[in-house]
Amino acid sequence: MKSWNDRLNTPGTNGVKPTPRTVGDVVEGQPMLVPTARQVDAFIRSIPEGVEMDVRALRTALAIEHGAEVTCPVTIGYHLRTVAEAAREDLDRGMTTSDIAPFWRVLDARTPTTKKLSFGAEFIAAQRKREGLKP
Repeated sequence: MKSWNDRLNTPGTNGVKPTPRTVGDVVEGQPMLVPTARQVDAFIRSIPEGVEMDVRALRTALAIEHGAEVTCPVTIGYHLRTVAEAAREDLDRGMTTSDIAPFWRVLDARTPTTKKLSFGAEFIAAQRKREGLKP
């Protein structure tokens, strides 16, 4: 079984493609970014300490950065979990919070992805509190 870091580092097919169908805030035909996990990781690492960004804002910013109108909502959910779980693996191997992607700046107790994490929401809550972010 692949580790989360293996999944994070697996080259994926990414790019901007027409949205295949209308789902939520994504309208059929819009230029849609399908990011790799590494692209999501890199973007999260660029969020400064003490700054939070919800998933919708992350998707919008990623799309703009890559010349698209929207970012795939399904792919972003998968990759947010991959980034968080890989970061946790790194912590378990002895890295510090300053060495990992600060996923707690995007995920909070209410984010659906948080409920899927193997390590629960307590770590996220503690990091958000440390940075002065709302729970």
